[in-house]
Amino acid sequence: MRKFVYHFKEGSKEMKYLLGGKGANLAEMTNIGLPVPPGFTITTEACKDYNEHHQYLSDDIYAEMMTHLHILEEETGKKFGDETNPLLISVRSGAPFSMPGMMDTILNLGLNDQSVLGLIKATNDARSSYDCYRRFIQMFGDVVFQIPSYRFEQALTDLKERKNYTLDTELSAEDLKDLIATYKALYVSASGRDFPQDPFDQLRLSITAVFDSWENPRAVVYRRLHHIDNQLGTAVNIQSMVFGNTGDTSGTGIAFTRNPSTGENLFFGEYLLNAQGEDVVAGIRTPEPISHLEDTMPEVYKQLLDVAVLLELHYLDMQDIEFTIEKGELFVLQTRNGKRTAQAAINIAVDLVHEGKLTKEEAIMRIDTAQIDQLLHPSFDEASLRAATSLATGLPASPGAATGQIYFNAEDAVEAAERGEKVVLVRNETSPEDIEGMAKSVAILTAHGGMTSHAAVVARGMGKCCVAGCDAIAIDETKKVMQSATATLTEGDFLSLNGSTGSIYLGEIPLVETKIGGHFEELMRWVNEAKKLVVRVNADSPEDLEVGLHFGAEGVGLCRTEHMFFQEDRIPHVRQMIIAETKEERMVALAHLKEMQKEDFVGIFRAADGKPVNIRLLDPPLHEFLPKTDRDIEKLAREIGKPAEEIRQRVQDLAETNPMLGHRGCRLAITFPEIYIMQAEAIMESAIQIHDEGIAVYPEIMVPLVSSREEIAIIKNQLKEAIQTIFRKEQLVLPFDIGTMIEIPRACVTADEIAEEAQFFSFGTNDLTQLTFGFSRDDANKFLYAYQEQKILSTDPFQSIDQKGVGALVTTAVQRGRMTNPALKMGVCGEHGGDPASIQFFHRLGLQYVSCSPYRIPIARIAAAQASILEEREKVNV
Repeated sequence: MRKFVYHFKEGSKEMKYLLGGKGANLAEMTNIGLPVPPGFTITTEACKDYNEHHQYLSDDIYAEMMTHLHILEEETGKKFGDETNPLLISVRSGAPFSMPGMMDTILNLGLNDQSVLGLIKATNDARSSYDCYRRFIQMFGDVVFQIPSYRFEQALTDLKERKNYTLDTELSAEDLKDLIATYKALYVSASGRDFPQDPFDQLRLSITAVFDSWENPRAVVYRRLHHIDNQLGTAVNIQSMVFGNTGDTSGTGIAFTRNPSTGENLFFGEYLLNAQGEDVVAGIRTPEPISHLEDTMPEVYKQLLDVAVLLELHYLDMQDIEFTIEKGELFVLQTRNGKRTAQAAINIAVDLVHEGKLTKEEAIMRIDTAQIDQLLHPSFDEASLRAATSLATGLPASPGAATGQIYFNAEDAVEAAERGEKVVLVRNETSPEDIEGMAKSVAILTAHGGMTSHAAVVARGMGKCCVAGCDAIAIDETKKVMQSATATLTEGDFLSLNGSTGSIYLGEIPLVETKIGGHFEELMRWVNEAKKLVVRVNADSPEDLEVGLHFGAEGVGLCRTEHMFFQEDRIPHVRQMIIAETKEERMVALAHLKEMQKEDFVGIFRAADGKPVNIRLLDPPLHEFLPKTDRDIEKLAREIGKPAEEIRQRVQDLAETNPMLGHRGCRLAITFPEIYIMQAEAIMESAIQIHDEGIAVYPEIMVPLVSSREEIAIIKNQLKEAIQTIFRKEQLVLPFDIGTMIEIPRACVTADEIAEEAQFFSFGTNDLTQLTFGFSRDDANKFLYAYQEQKILSTDPFQSIDQKGVGALVTTAVQRGRMTNPALKMGVCGEHGGDPASIQFFHRLGLQYVSCSPYRIPIARIAAAQASILEEREKVNV
């Protein structure tokens, strides 16, 4: 018989795929002797069974759960649903991977109109008992029946205003009784049914609601953003309640064994006295720094420090610890590897190596490549910052600088971002429903909440700048107005945030590149020792290349020459070349372009300083360079001395129904060989100039869009003849390669023939993906979201390579190419070259290099090292 329920004593941290991350860690902490309230976990297998049976909780699972509930009653000496000494429980989700705020939690389950009286009798505390009941009604209504939480919060706010209260803790027992009646009436109005008084009905409904929440929109969005498998399911943790809302010797908090923003080895966290579980992360009250606990409860603080040291040593990683204090007694409710900024992740990993707790390889594997972008985000220009107008200061919840236009809800933020605006999401506090708006924003600002609030935790995980708990501003989300002591801002106004200091400024402040060093440089030295793949940069200018080299690029994997043609002073010559009726006319224009190209290539070769430079010859169709409007056509006519009508006709003649599959790439060289010959001459003459400066140079000339051996053979012979003519003239020979971009399915399956003519293959996975799927990359966003929602595709194939289809073609090309040319160099120049999952695939194929945009270089380097380390571990485990 399958086992669906495990007592905490039966599990371990290694069982996270079965018990979920939370359940596995609760089991581990129980078994190492920490003060964990007893409980049990309903496994992820039960969630899968529930979904397989069309959202039905089977009798077997329910019966097994009831057996463990009776054991829990025996352990606590309380009885579930009892009217004199009731057992109250929490029902919490727990996926195998941490998903903060994504899943739903219910506290104080088991309370009803009778058992709350039993709780009052057992605790001799009417106020905290009624407070627990009103919280339970709100959570149950929100989670089980999707009654928006703000409706309950509004009722609470209305009561506080009538009573002239500032804090929730000012509510008396009688106030809370009235609030419970209001909450129950609200529940009836919204759900059409009475609030359930049977605790067993409450429990069954809550378990199924947590299972259902696995598929709620915010959970689906979070999994998509973080590449978490949709099939994993969530566990449900049922745990006896402890109460932090029973006076000033009680409280709740979150602590980190190291600072999650900087990585500093300093105990960090926040807590609230006389509060319950969700209060700290909800951001409704601004919490106290954890260091203040030493003054109010020194013994509890010391015990908490001891727990923190033990857990970090046990897990060998920075821990995020959730705790409750009930009448001076400490309980640990959760531990997990803490979310952290990229800078903190690097500092913690390197420090743990220095402390002798991790190896260099283990430290590299700890780095989440998706976070590294945080390090590469710009900061404010210092001069502009000094002149900026300060608006207010909040808590520095997630580092980085950002500037954008303010919007007051997630829906408006998403719409604005899709219009191309940079968005700052401004909220009183964020909730899980805001996830999509947060993802689309460049920064998040909240008036309430602390360093461990929902906004702070999610922003750090996404690498977003965030300032939280800024009580110097007042936000009216309905009127879409934000006020400070000195200014009033409305939707669309510009705001600048510094998430590293908590500073908020009026207007736009220019951003500059962030400088990195220290632990990052040390980590990257370890990365270079571990990785096998060379990482190159896609660079079309010396400036792009300089950025790539700064981040550790080892050469140029793709230089797109057509990008050089679009400059304002060059486009007339390009158009003249296209309009030319004779080869002689065309050669005049090409002579001008050659000198311009030489200027570009000299700059790139000089910056490369001996590193290989892969230059792709002209790829796009010629009509892309031609004018589209009558005004531009008439201007070109005047510039080149031709009738406007003749140019207009030429534009029409060159127009194509499907230009992506039209007269482009190597097909241009077949019809107009002088174009590629000019480019090859410019490349080699530039290389000779750099060589004469005493700088090594190694050009790779790449012919795009080849589909057959015959194409590359014809073009290669033409280029080599032109290059040899230059060598004879200069009495100098330089090394160079001629190869091709593999981006057409036919090229993959005939790669053995093409390899006989090419010295290298560079896989253009962007176009290869388009042609394999039959998707237009420019239009696929209109339907790819539906493919992912309906699980046709797990990821966007333009972001992470489709290993079954496109990957199979690449594999075929690699195998066939090596059959006929064992010395063939092979790499990737599409943006997949910066995607960690794709890099692992390319590593396994044995490619020599990957190439990506400049700011993805560190990500690619770390991913390449991780791929190599994983390969070595697999060899050991065989």
